[in-house]
Amino acid sequence: MARDHDWRLASLTLLAAQVDFTQPGELSLFIDESEVGFLEAAMWSRGYLDTRQMAGAFQLLRSNDLVWSRQLRHYLLDVPDKQTDLMSWNADATRMPYRMHSQYLRRLFLHNDLAGARFRVDGRPVALADIEAPVFAVGTRTDHVAPWRSVYKVGLLTKAEVTFLLTSGGHNAGVVAPPGGSGRSYQIATQPADAPYIDPERWQREVPEQEGSWWPAWEAWLARQAGDWIAPPEPGPGLASAPGRYVLEP
Repeated sequence: MARDHDWRLASLTLLAAQVDFTQPGELSLFIDESEVGFLEAAMWSRGYLDTRQMAGAFQLLRSNDLVWSRQLRHYLLDVPDKQTDLMSWNADATRMPYRMHSQYLRRLFLHNDLAGARFRVDGRPVALADIEAPVFAVGTRTDHVAPWRSVYKVGLLTKAEVTFLLTSGGHNAGVVAPPGGSGRSYQIATQPADAPYIDPERWQREVPEQEGSWWPAWEAWLARQAGDWIAPPEPGPGLASAPGRYVLEP
């Protein structure tokens, strides 16, 4: 949209999202050219990556927490898991479409085409440097999927003002951190578009830590970027009003 001078979006929020994959973290142990070829072959006949394969890869990234400690509790101690809303959300896996998953792994993860302005949409390259809308980027301290120092690199790739927030927790629990929970903390600072670069170690050392959920800070930032409140669109035929019936049903 920025490339095509479409300015309808007033801001951009990235939640534990990498745009530069030169430091992808532990996931690089599982992804190389041969593994991507293997996954493409497995997806070809079905058209998607099975949910169990995706879930298994992420469990191995945190094997101490998600594999071995669970086996210890279940098999040796016969202690069942304590059910939480986040566990239910994690269990709601999604099939990854063949083309989407292959394109992500090969062009973004392996070849880093987005950071290098080689990723094409409608036949023309997308350059992150074209983005001028303010950016709110969230990193999580113990993220095994998108290491926060890698997420932090968005400030090097855009001309925009970047508000970077580093929160406690991992890839899921760090993002899903509503107010009211205990043990939450975060750091937040805004870098103007023309400000000199600050490396992530210095940033983490100098930015003060704040207690509580980061959601209110994000809400306040969004309020500053947004325009006037407008009424939601009317639902189409056969559809209920937002958020939909299934959200409210037991």
